[in-house]
Amino acid sequence: MDRLDPLLVLSAYAVGVFPMADDREADQCYWVEPKRRAILPLDGFHLSRSLRKTIAQDRFRVTADTVFERMIRLCAESAADRPETWISHPIEQVFLDLHQRGLAHSIECWLDDRLVGGLYGLALGRAFFGESMVSRATDASKVALAWLVARLRVGGFTLLDCQFQTTHLASMGAVEIDRADYMALLGTALGDVPRSSPADSSGSAAGGGDFGALDRLSGADGVSVSAPVSGKDIVQLLTQTS
Repeated sequence: MDRLDPLLVLSAYAVGVFPMADDREADQCYWVEPKRRAILPLDGFHLSRSLRKTIAQDRFRVTADTVFERMIRLCAESAADRPETWISHPIEQVFLDLHQRGLAHSIECWLDDRLVGGLYGLALGRAFFGESMVSRATDASKVALAWLVARLRVGGFTLLDCQFQTTHLASMGAVEIDRADYMALLGTALGDVPRSSPADSSGSAAGGGDFGALDRLSGADGVSVSAPVSGKDIVQLLTQTS
């Protein structure tokens, strides 16, 4: 199978293009540039009463970047509602490479020691490109997305790209915008600053977004979080107005 060049993939995302494949065993991928793009405004996440309760009660144990490889493979598994996947082996491999470089990340939801859902994506500048999410237990993917939004807000990100609009995403606040509007947001999110800039005392990155800022947050912007971060902390962060 042909391998994807990580630098080519990064360059593609930087101009609003991303790879997909016809199925898991496809040798080739194709490049997608939607005319309409789904994004989830980081200050517009819809936290329903039932989801708020699920998160606050810590029904799931939530982690970040602990089992990235397992998460991408769980997303690629066939299921009753999704018998085929666009995550081919070459796409999986390039994201494993990007994860090793500190650019691809995952949010994982657990029931006891069982991985039951989550998501993964790519961080570049202050943009996070959500690739896929999966749920093997009720609300697992919703909880993962809520934790992601809180993490991105704390880390100084400005854009959460969801690629294509779905009813599921729309129910949580995602909106669809024209490509020109998306490119303007992307340009602002990428800017000219390096990703490696250190985070300031508030947890926001001075350069690119800081995906790990949430893990170091304590008393910033009037929010005091526990260690480790709890579901109640996430609810507080999501309901806090700027």
